[in-house]
Amino acid sequence: MPNYTAPLEDLRFNLKLASIEDVTTWPGFEDATADVVDAILEEAAKFSSNVLAPINRIGEKQAPSVSDGVVTTSEEWRTAYRQFIEGGWTGLVLDPEFGGQGLPQTIACAVQEMWDASNMAFGLCPMLSQTAAEAIFAKGTPEQKARFLPKMVSGEWSGTMNLTEPQAGSDLSAVRTIAQPTSEGHYLLKGQKIYITYGEHDLTENIIHLVLARTPDAPEGVKGISLFIVPKFIPDDDGNPGERNDVRCVSLEHKLGIHGSPTAVLAYGDQGGAVGYLVGEENRGLEYMFIMMNRARHAVGIESYAIAERAYQRAFAYAHDRVQGRVVGDHSGDRAAIAHHPDVQRMLLSMRSRVEAMRSLSLYTASCADRASHHPDEDERARGQRRVDVLTPVVKGWSSEVGNAVTGLALQVHGGMGFIEETGAAQHYRDARITTIYEGTTGIQAADLIGRKLLRDGGEMVADLISEMRMDLEQMQATDRSSLGDIMARTRLAVDQLEAATAGILSNAGEDPKSAFFDSVNYLMMWGVTAGGWQMAKSANLAQNMLDSNDAGETFYRRKLLSCLYYARQILPEAAALGQALDAPKLSAEELSLYAA
Repeated sequence: MPNYTAPLEDLRFNLKLASIEDVTTWPGFEDATADVVDAILEEAAKFSSNVLAPINRIGEKQAPSVSDGVVTTSEEWRTAYRQFIEGGWTGLVLDPEFGGQGLPQTIACAVQEMWDASNMAFGLCPMLSQTAAEAIFAKGTPEQKARFLPKMVSGEWSGTMNLTEPQAGSDLSAVRTIAQPTSEGHYLLKGQKIYITYGEHDLTENIIHLVLARTPDAPEGVKGISLFIVPKFIPDDDGNPGERNDVRCVSLEHKLGIHGSPTAVLAYGDQGGAVGYLVGEENRGLEYMFIMMNRARHAVGIESYAIAERAYQRAFAYAHDRVQGRVVGDHSGDRAAIAHHPDVQRMLLSMRSRVEAMRSLSLYTASCADRASHHPDEDERARGQRRVDVLTPVVKGWSSEVGNAVTGLALQVHGGMGFIEETGAAQHYRDARITTIYEGTTGIQAADLIGRKLLRDGGEMVADLISEMRMDLEQMQATDRSSLGDIMARTRLAVDQLEAATAGILSNAGEDPKSAFFDSVNYLMMWGVTAGGWQMAKSANLAQNMLDSNDAGETFYRRKLLSCLYYARQILPEAAALGQALDAPKLSAEELSLYAA
């Protein structure tokens, strides 16, 4: 089976497109020089290809096992994790005060793609540890930061997110885990959590759980949820793992994919109560957890196009090796590799251009997060945060849906061999499937986009971003280069259609708010297709600029232009179809009730 090759040339191109040169001039990022960034990318590429990719199949075949509450991973998994933390990879974006490198999110997202493409099941552990550490850094007390962050940043301790319970699912207002305050200043937690990724394992000496629970007098609903730090082992006075806490792995889930990642059912307080430490104020836990959750949602978007990239690479290699049939119009009589057949070419082009669009939009969003946290101008920080707010559900929801479609196309390129386990293509298909579900399903992302990002402020944040798209297209069109005219014209049309669909939802929401949420997934997908097209138009403009300046890499830039052109002609029309669906008359409440019955 072919190994994974990190798409370094496209990652560098998209970092440039995301204005990484500007990002690294902002206060706190000055050490991220071009040489440093390039070295990080090169080393990450080597680690992902040489260490993580070879054990991806091992994780698939030798899934972690549980016995008496203790989870054991494979020896290869443990060795790779030791190498991972020795390389300092766990603290890329975390604060230098606690041992991190303080690098921009934009760079870390480029690196994360490599972890996820080479071994998605492995990449979940450091991703969750990083986001948990960020939440503690943002809302923890000085004592909590000093106690937990240094070893989380180093990777000696890992972190988890504990939200879901059997009776609650995604409805966190139904959380029942109880946190009883004690005279010692901590709380004792009792309850059960399910679907906890890396909730129990043997890679680190301690696991720091971030747990949503209710205090005894908390109000009902989401307003009564608090956030607690619950360590697997309670740190002693020297900061080392001490007494075992009252949290136990009941079982591991048997999953469709990501078999190398242990997904635990955790029981808290079976022997009296698990010691937990309140983060921030009582009853503001969901607000705090969203710090971690929004980072994780963006990270799931990265996982989605990363696994799609890996599936594309496998399909591309297979298509060039597999000789079958004769090419239409070729009268030589010779049989040819299927990569020369028009429909296989269509599939490969579709896969490649969609992955590139997802990557570009994700890294742009990451650069906006860096703008929100580090830009010296307050107005620019606010603008960056608005972009992150709008685009996070799009990056997560659209990328995960498209990532699933791309891994499905990879199976199709393989034909019958794609359905056979030995080729490895089926593993990518299974692994990708979770991305539309965890950290909030596509429907939840779409409801967030409609409810919190569009209707809440009357469409101001969305209109501001659409205006930015228009300004970018006008500036690029002003260069008057005919080679880009088709791309720009088609992208402007898609932006027009998105703006019209947005106005329609805003207009109708007051009379029939339910219809807006009925349409929400179509609206989210329309956003993804269009925003991806906007980024591909910018990519085409940059590629043409590089060609005009006789920059090295002519073949890459010409291929990039072709990918952008394919996206504009073959994928952007999906925006029109989605717009028509949004504009179509809706089923009445009676009709929907009849169907539901």
